[in-house]
Amino acid sequence: TGGHDPQPDYYSVCGGTTGHAEVVAVTFDEAVIPAEVILDMFFALHDPTTLNRQGYDVGTQYRSSMFYETTEEKILFEEAIDRNQALWSHPIVTEVSRLPRFHVAEDFHQDYYAKYPEQGYCQVIINPKLAKARKYYSAWLNA
Repeated sequence: TGGHDPQPDYYSVCGGTTGHAEVVAVTFDEAVIPAEVILDMFFALHDPTTLNRQGYDVGTQYRSSMFYETTEEKILFEEAIDRNQALWSHPIVTEVSRLPRFHVAEDFHQDYYAKYPEQGYCQVIINPKLAKARKYYSAWLNA
């Protein structure tokens, strides 16, 4: 999402030439968990200070980004950056952009962790993030 290729697929996005970022769409109930908490989780569970990189993954497709549809969402995202900046020793470089179109990944990638919990990526990357989320956000996750 966020690139120039009108029909990106996993392999073209991984190649880093489409301009797209690997992103997820978040659907939630504000009565159960406030958007501010979800945004704080976003900043706590990945490094928003590294440009075009997340862990071992390098390239513009791995940039920290948030896409908004409304002015209210844009303001909410910018406020979240300001609120979370104090937690980081380097500037947050998360890109905040209007959502041109959300591109859904191939079926293979949907519910990836649920389907492939024993895969190396899940064990090395996702499990530590889940442990951190459970430690600091359990009240929200168990709602």
